[in-house]
Amino acid sequence: MADHTGALDWEFHVGKETQIPDELEQEARKRLMDLAQGHSDLIGAAANIERPARRESDYVYEARIVAYIRPDNVVAVQKAVSAEAALDAALSAVERQVRSKRDILRKPWQQPHSDDTEYPLGG
Repeated sequence: MADHTGALDWEFHVGKETQIPDELEQEARKRLMDLAQGHSDLIGAAANIERPARRESDYVYEARIVAYIRPDNVVAVQKAVSAEAALDAALSAVERQVRSKRDILRKPWQQPHSDDTEYPLGG
């Protein structure tokens, strides 16, 4: 894997009361850098993990991933009983959305066309 450290802006935030293993940030960054590999559309990403609510039996973690990708950013928010599960689900959702967006952009004939087509006068 080529090093995209300079090409991919990266932010990772963890809520005040949230404890997570250091490996989680490294895994998230690796997956997003792999997603950026060979593409110029993904210019940055931000991840946030927090524990916004407490249920009766255990905590619910929320992971939010934003992929700064051209032409429109992609966001995924997932909740789970562990920080690892929430982050994994959010990353999977972002990866799926980015791949789908790239697939659509590779097929311009399937994109909707504007009805604002200009026609020459008299024609």
